[in-house]
Amino acid sequence: MTEERRRIYLDNAATSYPKPDSVYEVVDDYQRNLGGAVGRGTTQTGSLIQKNVDRARNRFARLIDLPNPENVIFTSNGTDSLNLALHGFLKQNDHVVTTCWEHNSVLRPLQFLSQQKEVSTTFVDSDDVGGIDLDSLKKAMEPQPSLVCVTHASNVTGVIQPINEIVEIAHEAGAKVLLDAAQSIGHVPVSMKETGVDFLACPGHKGLLGPLGTGLLAIRPGLKEDLLSIRQGGTGTTSELETQPDTLPEKFESGNHNAPGLFGLEAALQWLEEKTLQEVQRHEAELTRQFIDGLQSLREIECYFPEESIKRVGVVSLNATRLEPQVLASLLDEHFGIETRAGLHCSPRAHAAIGTKERGGTVRFSFGPFTTPEEIDFTLEALGQITSAF
Repeated sequence: MTEERRRIYLDNAATSYPKPDSVYEVVDDYQRNLGGAVGRGTTQTGSLIQKNVDRARNRFARLIDLPNPENVIFTSNGTDSLNLALHGFLKQNDHVVTTCWEHNSVLRPLQFLSQQKEVSTTFVDSDDVGGIDLDSLKKAMEPQPSLVCVTHASNVTGVIQPINEIVEIAHEAGAKVLLDAAQSIGHVPVSMKETGVDFLACPGHKGLLGPLGTGLLAIRPGLKEDLLSIRQGGTGTTSELETQPDTLPEKFESGNHNAPGLFGLEAALQWLEEKTLQEVQRHEAELTRQFIDGLQSLREIECYFPEESIKRVGVVSLNATRLEPQVLASLLDEHFGIETRAGLHCSPRAHAAIGTKERGGTVRFSFGPFTTPEEIDFTLEALGQITSAF
């Protein structure tokens, strides 16, 4: 094995790296030259900061086809967004339908709510190719759920779920839909108008290419009264009142914003607009197919859902026949400088569905807009060397 040290980052499903240069530049500029809080002053600097944060809100609203930017809520991460939606929407004895593909950011709040509010949860089965079994979903509509919560793309397999069909089934049953877009937003088009989803939650640091510590929750117009504020405090507005404002976005944005993070997020969203999401999607799809095709010649590798007909984002999970996932990931990092993610990926039910939970999960490879075809070739060569050595 080669001892040449290089860094190939293939863990974009955890957080994207690198970011566009403009993200680093604006965060540094904010920290050095601005430094003020959002919505807490009428100075020229304060106005400049507010305008930049407003631009970030507007850019994200355009990205997801939401006509009301004020319905975009900034949070601290994707988990925070999901918690706001789940804790803010679900009431005593509500029924939720969700899937085996969900992240612990959904599973754990639902478990907590089952104890605190006696919320019941039905889990929908998987089909044979990593999707949601729509017949099982239809059956799960009895008793009527108040909410259907579904991940758009699995963080384990990358498989994209048929969200339009899911929303149609849920809405026919009178349920609202919460979409976890953590692995899809910034990688493939996601339109709230076309899909009809009611709530969309995502982080800012993955496909959106912003800094860590940023997240977003988009609320379909007309639903703000259905969502309770789960955190109260200063908003910089209506300070004479001791009650939480009911206007958006202030109702859900108490306390100081992560201003440097939002500056970076705005720059990242601008980069995505100028680069175009379609170009990013095409690039990542080509890399994913190159990687999956290359795996076919490696006899000791099992790839999960490699079929070309499956719609997916740039996330691929695999295992080596003779190596534990953690061992394979360590060898890739130590000897080749290839950074992946091994384990259960905070999605234990997903690994149970594909039969990898007992062996400790999989090794996940996830690609981004700055991943190159040469890096994919090098990774395939490294996998070949490792598997042939064992």
